[in-house]
Amino acid sequence: MGILQKNLQPQSEDATRTRIIKAAQKLFARQGYDGTTTRDLAAAAGVAEGTVFRHFPSKKAILIEVATQGWVEILTDLLTELSEMGSYEAVGQVMRRRMLNFHKNGDLMRVCFMEAQFHEDLRDRVQSEVIDKMTNVAEAFFETAMEKGIYRKMNPRIVAQVFVGMFAIAGFSHNTIMEPQASPQVMKEMAEGIADIFLNGVLAKG
Repeated sequence: MGILQKNLQPQSEDATRTRIIKAAQKLFARQGYDGTTTRDLAAAAGVAEGTVFRHFPSKKAILIEVATQGWVEILTDLLTELSEMGSYEAVGQVMRRRMLNFHKNGDLMRVCFMEAQFHEDLRDRVQSEVIDKMTNVAEAFFETAMEKGIYRKMNPRIVAQVFVGMFAIAGFSHNTIMEPQASPQVMKEMAEGIADIFLNGVLAKG
């Protein structure tokens, strides 16, 4: 029995930690980081306030965990799709799927994109652990495409940075570029438009 309890304990602790993170994701998105107390977090997660501090040293640590974990999910999805793309012109499809995903996970996106603007330590963490890695992989992807003659020769690092920048803009699009209740068709057109500009530019061909 003691062995069984020992094996179950880590799972219980993991479940509690996950509940706290999920509660924080919703509250930070709806009330903002500054408008959320640890008492709010504890109540939303269904745990004692002391339990919150047993898992996280501070409210800021929870914010960093929520946003970093969210960015890692975004990064993993993007890089998986890039690696599996059958055509280098399928960037539009990738962008469309990502925008649809953003739309479905609005709470996480608001925390990832918005709170990072106001917390330097969170922004630095996301930059070093996520954005830089995303850009490095995208750079290798575009460099390979250039070597194959699919894209014209230029600095692949700059191309990767532009692509990642576009990707970030798409993350904000459900609140800025487009109406919050935009239809899948509108998001499809926006995604394909962004991809078209990225692939072909805006100048008329001579």
